[in-house]
Amino acid sequence: MRVKQTIGNTALWQRDKTLFLTSRQVPIGCYESIFRWVEEFDKRQCAVCFNTSEFEEEVLKALLVWRVPTTLVVLNKFSDRYNVQIEQALREKRLLILVLQPEENDGKGFSARIRNRYVMEQVQHIVCGYINTNGSIFGLLAGRNNVTYLLQGKKPPMAAEPNGKPYRWTVAEDKRLLRMFYEDMGIHAIHKALDRPYSSVYLRIKSLTMNDEVLKGREFEDHVLELLDLPHNGKLTLKEWRGDKSLPGVYPESNSAPDFVFEYDRKPFAVECKWRNHLPKDIEKELLPADRLASFLQFSTDRRMPVYLLVGAGGLPNYPDCLYFTQIDKDLSSTTLRNSIIPPDKSLSEKIESLYTDVKKPDQVL
Repeated sequence: MRVKQTIGNTALWQRDKTLFLTSRQVPIGCYESIFRWVEEFDKRQCAVCFNTSEFEEEVLKALLVWRVPTTLVVLNKFSDRYNVQIEQALREKRLLILVLQPEENDGKGFSARIRNRYVMEQVQHIVCGYINTNGSIFGLLAGRNNVTYLLQGKKPPMAAEPNGKPYRWTVAEDKRLLRMFYEDMGIHAIHKALDRPYSSVYLRIKSLTMNDEVLKGREFEDHVLELLDLPHNGKLTLKEWRGDKSLPGVYPESNSAPDFVFEYDRKPFAVECKWRNHLPKDIEKELLPADRLASFLQFSTDRRMPVYLLVGAGGLPNYPDCLYFTQIDKDLSSTTLRNSIIPPDKSLSEKIESLYTDVKKPDQVL
């Protein structure tokens, strides 16, 4: 692992550094203890964190809102350039963004685990939120004497609502919540400002903003276009971009088309994008029902172009841990999908380019 790029105040890396680690799924009842640590953080030091899960994103927002000097560590590329709190922290020189890139001698394995091990060696202290004893982080912590567990000896508490009958959200509260949400202030700041339990704030955000599944799908599509460096990619052109609108088992005719239609060096191909928390084991049940698969195959025949399936797995929709890219055909299987992973040292653009350059016949498409 090596430092590919630094953005922001590099002097922060010379301070005493504390890395925050947490498992991907955090019970909402643990939020209070973890955010209390954020508020009590010694600002003469520097907090180090990642942003590859929903809760890590919330901790990052809390650190920035509470003006804690922070180093954000990302892999390969920093893409969240329009986050209000990140922009302000960069201007005020209280944020460093460290972009890491795996090296060949890092060996095989998940990039996130290699990243974790690398950063753990660079910091003086490690603070853990909720750690799943069956997860990969737990094993990395074994034998280290610089680790503090915020929830040590505690059973993860259940999310609790206030005593008494819950009362409705007012219009004024909704307006304030949405304003803070779109200013990237995070669930902790909203909880403090409105004096609502974390569970109530979380559910209200979900109900007022875009449908969660639709939002994650759109975020992944945005990420795909960033990976392909559009509109600056000289050989690749985006020709069509369709949004999914459907009810269970009911799809409009336009929705029978994949998400994207591209041309690479004037050769057309289509891409259907899917993001999931983990790689699905059953393609038909979890990714492409039989009727959807049939519609994509028909699209391929009618439009005389191949259709590819691009799956992002793990991490966040705008920064998945792994990418899988394979052609949609009648022989598509879970095994085919698993074997189509894009290696960490190869980009999506390079994968598409290799497909095109491997074509032998001049009239053959991807």
